[in-house]
Amino acid sequence: MLDLIVRMLTWVLSLCTPPPPGRHRLVVLTPAVPAPPPRHTEPLDAAAHSLVRPYVLTPEEHRRQRERRRALYLATLGIDTGPRHIHGVRVPVAGGAR
Repeated sequence: MLDLIVRMLTWVLSLCTPPPPGRHRLVVLTPAVPAPPPRHTEPLDAAAHSLVRPYVLTPEEHRRQRERRRALYLATLGIDTGPRHIHGVRVPVAGGAR
């Protein structure tokens, strides 16, 4: 059925459009390189793979992320919580008289 529609559309287009002049003709390209064979033909063994979702945080990572977000939020309010250690050196807490 699809072949019949394609042939009919080709015929209608040939009536509506003039043939191209000169040597410019439609060239049908044949693939020079055969398609590669399928890579995964055997079924996968789900028991052999440990599926780990990289976006799931450990409780420690979750706590540190929460602290970073809290520090960023407080920075928007003008409150500097800052890190306690920078490159292993204890930093004095910023504050005092304004």
